[in-house]
Amino acid sequence: MSVYTELTHENISHILKGYSLGTLKSFEGIAAGIENSNFFIDTEQGRFVLTVFERMDEQELPYFMRLMRHLAAKGLSCPDVMQRHDDSLLFEVKDESEAKWGCIVSCLSGKTLDDLNEAQLHASGQALAQLHLAGESFAEARANPTGMIWLQEHVDKVQQGTAKAYGDAAAELLRNELKNQQQQSWDNLPQGVIHGDLFVDNILFDGDKVSGIIDFYYAHTAPWVMDIAITLNAQAVMLADEDDGRIQAFLTGYESVRALQEDEFQALPVLLRLGALRFWVSRLYDALFPRGGTLTQTKDPEEYRLKLLFHRGE
Repeated sequence: MSVYTELTHENISHILKGYSLGTLKSFEGIAAGIENSNFFIDTEQGRFVLTVFERMDEQELPYFMRLMRHLAAKGLSCPDVMQRHDDSLLFEVKDESEAKWGCIVSCLSGKTLDDLNEAQLHASGQALAQLHLAGESFAEARANPTGMIWLQEHVDKVQQGTAKAYGDAAAELLRNELKNQQQQSWDNLPQGVIHGDLFVDNILFDGDKVSGIIDFYYAHTAPWVMDIAITLNAQAVMLADEDDGRIQAFLTGYESVRALQEDEFQALPVLLRLGALRFWVSRLYDALFPRGGTLTQTKDPEEYRLKLLFHRGE
């Protein structure tokens, strides 16, 4: 989350006229994350989160709105999307004559943590498995927005800048791992809705218990074990001696809700590499081609280069 689109008290009050959430009392921008503009808003009915989408258009947004409402209805602790007076789930806002879309969702209890202990990783694994099972009955599908075509295009775009900023070895690693991943196929693995971005800033805790999962805007249809790989890289892999125990804590939690199949276990090592490559490339692109923003957070690409090397045994 970040703030690229600046909103005033007057702007937000105007947006709230389309809802039955009461009048605006106060608001503040949220700096964590990198994709959208986000604000805590406090109204007469409580606290909510207002999001303005910076990269997605009106056509792809309804999927995420309906998914969150489905998961919330299934009992998953996740944001529920507030309906407007006309039953729509999105509002339109003008930013320097550019039309953007946004939504207002419920604000969950708990807080994000910078680092998770093994008890919290166990609970995170349980929560991810609950998400996967809750999403089984969601009828809509969405293709992976950062699949092989995206990877090829973005590796091409960052090659020159990577070599200049990080060295020829880093640029060669990009090409080599992409080629390896292009030879893989995961079509036969169990699949469904995945979160796709379950970093520590997208999961809330109350002590050692998960109180909610947020930010579903990378959700799509993919093998569930791909979600496990992404989440392990994001939450458990610290490139430290304790990593094996941290990974096992997460997997034990996940399997206490949904047992993994043998082919999923076999696929996991290569998918950990794919997940590391995907986020390394994304961070390289954001670092080499930065966007402006009032409150922005650009994450270090080197973290995921090192994680990719770790999973390659190098």
